[in-house]
Amino acid sequence: MITGIDHVVLTVRDPEAAAAFYAHAFGVEIVRFGNGRVALQTGQQKINLQSLGQETRNHAAIGCGDLCLLTDVALERWVTSLADKGIAIIEGPVTKTGARGPFLSIYLNDPDGNLIEISRYPDLATNGAHP
Repeated sequence: MITGIDHVVLTVRDPEAAAAFYAHAFGVEIVRFGNGRVALQTGQQKINLQSLGQETRNHAAIGCGDLCLLTDVALERWVTSLADKGIAIIEGPVTKTGARGPFLSIYLNDPDGNLIEISRYPDLATNGAHP
């Protein structure tokens, strides 16, 4: 049986530049693996970054990714933090439905056009950390 998701992959123009954006915007850790590959670590999951044509087994395209990232911080704090970093919110906060039920979400695009959703389930307590 499937027990979870280990990693997802985004296709980007420049993996190093994309990694820098994600580290700056979301505070994720940049990790390196394999033959110079770059990824973003968050908890026990990661987001691998690949350039167009790097993986020939899929039909990747730059900017076609759509990720939902979970947070335990109030979305209003994310809105403020992202605005302070010059990153525009394109929608939200809005109510959406995730794997465990309803949650609040905000949406933005990364520099390559991938859609990033940041969501918070109502049962997650704000831990006081700032995004």
